[in-house]
Amino acid sequence: MAPIPITIVTGFLGSGKTTLLLNLLPQLRAQNPSYKLALVKNEFGDLAIDSQLASSSSISGVRELLNGCICCNLVGQLDVALEELRKTINPDRIVIETSGSAFPATLAMEVNRLARDTNGAYVLDGVVSVIDVENWKGYEDTSYTAKIQARYTDLIVLNKWELAGERRLDECLDRVGDLEVQVACVKSDKGKVPMDLVFGIDGALARSLSRETNGDAANGHAGHSHEHAKTHQSEVEVLSITLEATLGSNIDTSKLEKLLKSAPKDEVYRIKAVLAASSPIQSEDEASSDSEQSEGGRYIVNWAFGRWTCTPLKSEGEEHESSNGVVLRMTMILARYESKKWKKRLETADFLDLHGDQKGNLVVENIA
Repeated sequence: MAPIPITIVTGFLGSGKTTLLLNLLPQLRAQNPSYKLALVKNEFGDLAIDSQLASSSSISGVRELLNGCICCNLVGQLDVALEELRKTINPDRIVIETSGSAFPATLAMEVNRLARDTNGAYVLDGVVSVIDVENWKGYEDTSYTAKIQARYTDLIVLNKWELAGERRLDECLDRVGDLEVQVACVKSDKGKVPMDLVFGIDGALARSLSRETNGDAANGHAGHSHEHAKTHQSEVEVLSITLEATLGSNIDTSKLEKLLKSAPKDEVYRIKAVLAASSPIQSEDEASSDSEQSEGGRYIVNWAFGRWTCTPLKSEGEEHESSNGVVLRMTMILARYESKKWKKRLETADFLDLHGDQKGNLVVENIA
Protein backbone atom coordinates (compact mmCIF):
# COMPACT_ATOMS: atom_id res chain seq x y z
CA MET A 1 0.00 0.00 0.00
CA ALA A 2 1.31 3.45 -0.92
CA PRO A 3 2.35 5.66 1.97
CA ILE A 4 0.00 8.46 3.05
CA PRO A 5 1.57 11.85 2.24
CA ILE A 6 1.71 14.29 5.15
CA THR A 7 1.89 18.06 4.74
CA ILE A 8 2.78 20.25 7.71
CA VAL A 9 1.20 23.72 7.70
CA THR A 10 2.71 26.15 10.16
CA GLY A 11 2.77 29.89 10.71
CA PHE A 12 2.49 32.42 13.51
CA LEU A 13 -0.75 33.10 15.35
CA GLY A 14 -3.46 34.49 13.06
CA SER A 15 -1.50 34.09 9.84
CA GLY A 16 -4.34 32.26 8.06
CA LYS A 17 -3.39 28.57 8.22
CA THR A 18 -6.94 27.25 8.60
CA THR A 19 -8.24 29.56 5.87
CA LEU A 20 -5.56 28.24 3.51
CA LEU A 21 -6.56 24.67 4.27
CA LEU A 22 -10.30 25.27 3.86
CA ASN A 23 -9.66 26.90 0.48
CA LEU A 24 -7.68 23.86 -0.70
CA LEU A 25 -10.47 21.38 -0.06
CA PRO A 26 -12.80 22.49 -2.90
CA GLN A 27 -9.90 22.25 -5.35
CA LEU A 28 -9.17 18.68 -4.26
CA ARG A 29 -12.83 17.70 -4.49
CA ALA A 30 -13.17 19.28 -7.95
CA GLN A 31 -10.37 17.09 -9.19
CA ASN A 32 -11.53 13.98 -7.33
CA PRO A 33 -14.98 14.07 -5.62
CA SER A 34 -14.07 11.11 -3.42
CA TYR A 35 -10.76 12.61 -2.22
CA LYS A 36 -10.31 12.11 1.52
CA LEU A 37 -8.34 14.79 3.34
CA ALA A 38 -7.72 14.34 7.06
CA LEU A 39 -6.51 16.90 9.57
CA VAL A 40 -4.49 16.76 12.77
CA LYS A 41 -5.05 20.12 14.45
CA ASN A 42 -2.99 21.45 17.32
CA GLU A 43 -4.74 24.30 19.16
CA PHE A 44 -3.29 26.62 21.78
CA GLY A 45 -5.50 26.48 24.84
CA ASP A 46 -8.21 24.00 25.78
CA LEU A 47 -10.87 25.02 23.24
CA ALA A 48 -11.29 23.39 19.82
CA ILE A 49 -12.10 26.16 17.34
CA ASP A 50 -10.31 25.66 14.03
CA SER A 51 -10.97 21.93 14.06
CA GLN A 52 -14.71 22.59 14.39
CA LEU A 53 -14.53 24.95 11.41
CA ALA A 54 -12.70 22.25 9.48
CA SER A 55 -15.21 19.58 10.47
CA SER A 56 -17.98 21.78 9.07
CA SER A 57 -16.22 21.87 5.68
CA SER A 58 -16.43 18.19 4.71
CA ILE A 59 -12.93 17.25 5.81
CA SER A 60 -13.00 13.48 6.13
CA GLY A 61 -11.58 13.31 9.65
CA VAL A 62 -10.18 15.58 12.33
CA ARG A 63 -8.08 14.80 15.41
CA GLU A 64 -7.42 17.55 17.94
CA LEU A 65 -4.35 17.96 20.12
CA LEU A 66 -5.27 20.64 22.66
CA ASN A 67 -3.59 22.70 25.38
CA GLY A 68 0.03 22.19 24.44
CA CYS A 69 2.52 22.25 21.61
CA ILE A 70 2.66 19.46 19.05
CA CYS A 71 6.41 19.83 18.70
CA CYS A 72 7.24 19.31 22.38
CA ASN A 73 4.90 18.22 25.18
CA LEU A 74 2.25 16.80 22.81
CA VAL A 75 4.61 15.22 20.30
CA GLY A 76 4.06 11.78 21.82
CA GLN A 77 0.37 11.94 20.89
CA LEU A 78 1.03 12.44 17.18
CA ASP A 79 1.54 8.76 16.38
CA VAL A 80 -1.79 7.86 18.01
CA ALA A 81 -3.65 10.55 16.06
CA LEU A 82 -2.10 9.50 12.75
CA GLU A 83 -2.79 5.82 13.39
CA GLU A 84 -6.45 6.51 14.22
CA LEU A 85 -6.90 8.43 10.97
CA ARG A 86 -5.10 5.76 8.96
CA LYS A 87 -7.22 2.92 10.35
CA THR A 88 -10.63 4.61 10.44
CA ILE A 89 -10.49 6.77 7.31
CA ASN A 90 -7.43 5.71 5.26
CA PRO A 91 -7.16 9.25 3.84
CA ASP A 92 -5.49 10.25 0.60
CA ARG A 93 -3.54 12.89 2.52
CA ILE A 94 -3.08 14.11 6.09
CA VAL A 95 -2.45 17.76 6.93
CA ILE A 96 -0.90 18.58 10.28
CA GLU A 97 -1.82 22.14 11.21
CA THR A 98 0.33 23.33 14.08
CA SER A 99 -0.40 25.88 16.74
CA GLY A 100 0.90 29.35 16.03
CA SER A 101 4.06 28.83 18.05
CA ALA A 102 5.31 25.44 16.89
CA PHE A 103 8.79 24.75 15.56
CA PRO A 104 8.40 23.04 12.15
CA ALA A 105 11.80 21.34 12.11
CA THR A 106 11.06 19.32 15.24
CA LEU A 107 7.72 18.17 13.89
CA ALA A 108 9.25 17.23 10.54
CA MET A 109 11.80 15.09 12.35
CA GLU A 110 9.03 13.33 14.28
CA VAL A 111 7.04 12.58 11.11
CA ASN A 112 10.17 11.15 9.50
CA ARG A 113 10.72 8.96 12.56
CA LEU A 114 7.14 7.69 12.45
CA ALA A 115 7.49 6.96 8.75
CA ARG A 116 10.50 4.76 9.52
CA ASP A 117 8.89 3.07 12.53
CA THR A 118 5.76 2.16 10.54
CA ASN A 119 7.73 0.74 7.61
CA GLY A 120 6.70 3.54 5.31
CA ALA A 121 3.04 4.01 6.24
CA TYR A 122 3.58 7.76 5.88
CA VAL A 123 5.81 10.07 3.86
CA LEU A 124 6.52 13.71 4.63
CA ASP A 125 5.52 15.69 1.55
CA GLY A 126 6.68 19.05 2.79
CA VAL A 127 6.40 21.95 5.22
CA VAL A 128 4.41 25.06 4.32
CA SER A 129 4.70 28.25 6.39
CA VAL A 130 2.05 30.97 6.19
CA ILE A 131 3.10 34.58 6.81
CA ASP A 132 0.65 37.36 7.64
CA VAL A 133 2.21 40.15 5.59
CA GLU A 134 0.06 42.83 7.22
CA ASN A 135 1.37 42.08 10.71
CA TRP A 136 4.69 40.33 10.01
CA LYS A 137 6.82 43.35 10.89
CA GLY A 138 5.37 43.50 14.39
CA TYR A 139 5.61 39.89 15.46
CA GLU A 140 8.78 39.14 13.51
CA ASP A 141 10.53 41.71 15.69
CA THR A 142 9.42 40.04 18.92
CA SER A 143 9.03 36.35 18.06
CA TYR A 144 11.92 33.96 17.63
CA THR A 145 9.40 31.29 16.63
CA ALA A 146 8.02 33.37 13.74
CA LYS A 147 11.48 33.62 12.23
CA ILE A 148 12.14 29.90 12.71
CA GLN A 149 8.86 29.07 10.97
CA ALA A 150 9.87 31.18 7.98
CA ARG A 151 13.37 29.74 7.90
CA TYR A 152 12.80 25.99 8.15
CA THR A 153 10.17 25.39 5.50
CA ASP A 154 9.80 24.27 1.90
CA LEU A 155 7.30 26.95 0.86
CA ILE A 156 6.24 30.33 2.23
CA VAL A 157 2.69 31.50 1.54
CA LEU A 158 2.43 35.28 1.76
CA ASN A 159 -1.05 35.90 3.10
CA LYS A 160 -3.09 39.11 3.68
CA TRP A 161 -0.75 41.08 1.45
CA GLU A 162 -3.77 42.68 -0.25
CA LEU A 163 -4.60 44.38 3.06
CA ALA A 164 -1.04 45.59 3.57
CA GLY A 165 -0.13 46.92 0.12
CA GLU A 166 2.89 46.40 -2.09
CA ARG A 167 5.24 48.45 0.09
CA ARG A 168 4.58 46.32 3.17
CA LEU A 169 4.90 43.21 0.99
CA ASP A 170 8.33 44.34 -0.20
CA GLU A 171 9.39 45.02 3.40
CA CYS A 172 8.23 41.56 4.41
CA LEU A 173 10.18 39.94 1.57
CA ASP A 174 13.27 41.91 2.59
CA ARG A 175 12.96 40.69 6.18
CA VAL A 176 12.51 37.10 5.03
CA GLY A 177 15.57 37.58 2.82
CA ASP A 178 17.54 38.64 5.90
CA LEU A 179 17.10 35.07 7.21
CA GLU A 180 19.58 34.01 4.48
CA VAL A 181 17.66 31.02 3.21
CA GLN A 182 16.47 30.12 -0.28
CA VAL A 183 12.78 29.34 0.13
CA ALA A 184 10.12 29.54 -2.56
CA CYS A 185 7.41 32.15 -1.90
CA VAL A 186 3.92 32.45 -3.33
CA LYS A 187 1.29 35.14 -2.79
CA SER A 188 -2.17 33.95 -1.82
CA ASP A 189 -5.33 35.31 -3.35
CA LYS A 190 -7.26 36.21 -0.19
CA GLY A 191 -6.15 32.97 1.42
CA LYS A 192 -6.36 30.87 -1.75
CA VAL A 193 -3.37 29.13 -3.31
CA PRO A 194 -3.44 26.55 -6.13
CA MET A 195 -3.26 23.10 -4.60
CA ASP A 196 -0.42 22.03 -6.90
CA LEU A 197 1.80 24.62 -5.23
CA VAL A 198 1.06 23.35 -1.73
CA PHE A 199 0.85 19.58 -2.26
CA GLY A 200 3.54 17.58 -4.01
CA ILE A 201 6.21 20.22 -3.39
CA ASP A 202 9.90 19.45 -3.25
CA GLY A 203 10.14 18.75 0.45
CA ALA A 204 13.84 18.05 0.38
CA LEU A 205 14.58 20.19 3.44
CA ALA A 206 11.86 18.63 5.55
CA ARG A 207 12.65 15.05 4.56
CA SER A 208 16.37 15.52 5.20
CA LEU A 209 15.83 16.39 8.84
CA SER A 210 16.33 13.54 11.27
CA ARG A 211 16.78 13.08 14.99
CA GLU A 212 20.53 13.09 14.42
CA THR A 213 20.49 16.50 12.73
CA ASN A 214 23.00 18.90 14.25
CA GLY A 215 23.65 22.61 13.85
CA ASP A 216 21.20 25.40 13.29
CA ALA A 217 18.38 23.24 11.96
CA ALA A 218 18.14 21.50 15.30
CA ASN A 219 18.83 24.56 17.42
CA GLY A 220 16.21 24.63 20.13
CA HIS A 221 14.73 21.37 18.79
CA ALA A 222 16.73 18.17 19.13
CA GLY A 223 17.99 19.21 22.51
CA HIS A 224 14.87 21.12 23.11
CA SER A 225 13.62 20.66 26.60
CA HIS A 226 14.86 23.96 28.06
CA GLU A 227 15.72 26.00 24.99
CA HIS A 228 12.29 25.36 23.53
CA ALA A 229 10.50 26.39 26.70
CA LYS A 230 12.48 29.62 26.86
CA THR A 231 12.17 30.61 23.22
CA HIS A 232 8.70 29.61 22.18
CA GLN A 233 6.20 28.63 24.83
CA SER A 234 7.21 31.68 26.86
CA GLU A 235 6.47 34.01 23.92
CA VAL A 236 2.74 33.93 24.61
CA GLU A 237 0.34 33.60 27.52
CA VAL A 238 -3.10 31.97 27.34
CA LEU A 239 -6.36 32.71 29.14
CA SER A 240 -9.24 30.24 29.18
CA ILE A 241 -12.64 31.88 29.68
CA THR A 242 -15.95 30.19 30.50
CA LEU A 243 -19.35 31.83 30.96
CA GLU A 244 -21.99 29.44 32.26
CA ALA A 245 -25.71 30.20 32.47
CA THR A 246 -29.11 28.59 32.24
CA LEU A 247 -30.14 26.79 29.06
CA GLY A 248 -31.33 29.18 26.36
CA SER A 249 -29.19 32.12 27.49
CA ASN A 250 -27.40 34.27 24.90
CA ILE A 251 -24.30 36.45 24.97
CA ASP A 252 -24.74 40.21 24.80
CA THR A 253 -23.04 40.62 21.42
CA SER A 254 -22.86 44.43 21.62
CA LYS A 255 -20.60 44.18 24.67
CA LEU A 256 -18.45 41.44 23.17
CA GLU A 257 -18.10 43.53 20.03
CA LYS A 258 -16.51 46.27 22.13
CA LEU A 259 -13.80 43.80 23.14
CA LEU A 260 -13.20 42.71 19.55
CA LYS A 261 -12.90 46.32 18.38
CA SER A 262 -10.75 47.62 21.23
CA ALA A 263 -8.24 44.80 21.91
CA PRO A 264 -4.73 46.16 21.08
CA LYS A 265 -2.84 44.13 18.49
CA ASP A 266 0.43 44.38 20.41
CA GLU A 267 -1.17 42.87 23.53
CA VAL A 268 -3.74 40.41 22.15
CA TYR A 269 -2.74 38.04 19.35
CA ARG A 270 -5.83 35.83 19.05
CA ILE A 271 -9.35 35.56 20.41
CA LYS A 272 -11.24 32.35 19.65
CA ALA A 273 -14.68 31.59 21.00
CA VAL A 274 -17.74 29.40 20.67
CA LEU A 275 -20.86 31.14 21.92
CA ALA A 276 -24.65 31.27 21.90
CA ALA A 277 -26.13 34.46 20.45
CA SER A 278 -29.33 35.73 18.89
CA SER A 279 -27.38 37.03 15.87
CA PRO A 280 -23.76 37.01 14.62
CA ILE A 281 -21.23 39.71 15.50
CA GLN A 282 -20.59 41.36 12.16
CA SER A 283 -17.15 42.64 11.27
CA GLU A 284 -16.79 46.03 9.62
CA ASP A 285 -16.43 44.36 6.21
CA GLU A 286 -19.60 42.31 6.72
CA ALA A 287 -21.55 45.28 8.07
CA SER A 288 -20.91 47.21 4.87
CA SER A 289 -22.09 44.35 2.66
CA ASP A 290 -25.58 43.09 1.94
CA SER A 291 -25.00 39.71 3.57
CA GLU A 292 -28.06 38.16 5.16
CA GLN A 293 -28.39 38.06 8.91
CA SER A 294 -28.32 34.53 10.28
CA GLU A 295 -30.80 33.33 12.84
CA GLY A 296 -29.78 32.82 16.43
CA GLY A 297 -27.74 29.82 17.46
CA ARG A 298 -24.15 28.79 18.10
CA TYR A 299 -21.34 30.76 16.51
CA ILE A 300 -17.57 30.50 16.17
CA VAL A 301 -15.69 33.79 16.58
CA ASN A 302 -12.17 33.89 15.19
CA TRP A 303 -10.26 37.15 15.87
CA ALA A 304 -6.72 38.01 14.81
CA PHE A 305 -5.01 41.41 14.84
CA GLY A 306 -8.18 43.49 14.87
CA ARG A 307 -10.15 41.51 12.27
CA TRP A 308 -12.63 38.75 12.92
CA THR A 309 -15.12 36.34 11.45
CA CYS A 310 -18.30 35.04 13.08
CA THR A 311 -19.33 31.72 11.56
CA PRO A 312 -22.52 29.78 12.37
CA LEU A 313 -21.74 26.40 13.89
CA LYS A 314 -23.59 23.86 11.80
CA SER A 315 -26.31 22.06 13.70
CA GLU A 316 -25.59 18.65 12.25
CA GLY A 317 -23.10 16.62 14.21
CA GLU A 318 -22.02 17.00 17.80
CA GLU A 319 -20.24 20.07 19.09
CA HIS A 320 -16.80 19.43 20.50
CA GLU A 321 -16.81 18.61 24.20
CA SER A 322 -14.56 21.59 24.95
CA SER A 323 -17.46 23.99 24.32
CA ASN A 324 -20.63 21.90 24.23
CA GLY A 325 -23.38 23.04 26.59
CA VAL A 326 -21.68 26.31 27.63
CA VAL A 327 -22.98 29.75 26.70
CA LEU A 328 -19.44 30.98 25.97
CA ARG A 329 -16.05 29.31 25.81
CA MET A 330 -13.16 31.50 24.79
CA THR A 331 -9.40 31.35 24.45
CA MET A 332 -7.29 34.52 24.44
CA ILE A 333 -3.68 34.28 23.32
CA LEU A 334 -1.68 37.21 24.61
CA ALA A 335 1.78 38.68 24.42
CA ARG A 336 4.14 38.02 27.30
CA TYR A 337 3.31 39.63 30.66
CA GLU A 338 -0.22 40.59 29.53
CA SER A 339 -2.32 37.79 31.05
CA LYS A 340 -2.56 39.21 34.58
CA LYS A 341 -3.83 42.56 33.32
CA TRP A 342 -6.30 41.02 30.88
CA LYS A 343 -7.60 38.53 33.42
CA LYS A 344 -8.53 41.42 35.72
CA ARG A 345 -9.95 43.42 32.81
CA LEU A 346 -12.22 40.57 31.69
CA GLU A 347 -13.41 39.98 35.24
CA THR A 348 -14.19 43.62 35.98
CA ALA A 349 -15.05 45.23 32.65
CA ASP A 350 -18.35 44.82 30.86
CA PHE A 351 -17.10 42.76 27.89
CA LEU A 352 -18.57 39.35 28.70
CA ASP A 353 -22.18 39.41 29.81
CA LEU A 354 -25.53 37.85 29.04
CA HIS A 355 -28.30 39.44 27.03
CA GLY A 356 -31.03 41.02 29.14
CA ASP A 357 -31.12 40.81 32.92
CA GLN A 358 -29.75 37.30 33.16
CA LYS A 359 -26.66 36.59 35.24
CA GLY A 360 -24.03 33.98 34.54
CA ASN A 361 -20.92 32.57 36.19
CA LEU A 362 -17.73 33.90 34.59
CA VAL A 363 -14.44 32.04 35.16
CA VAL A 364 -11.13 33.31 33.75
CA GLU A 365 -8.07 31.07 34.14
CA ASN A 366 -4.45 31.51 33.15
CA ILE A 367 -3.48 28.16 31.57
CA ALA A 368 -0.16 29.01 29.93
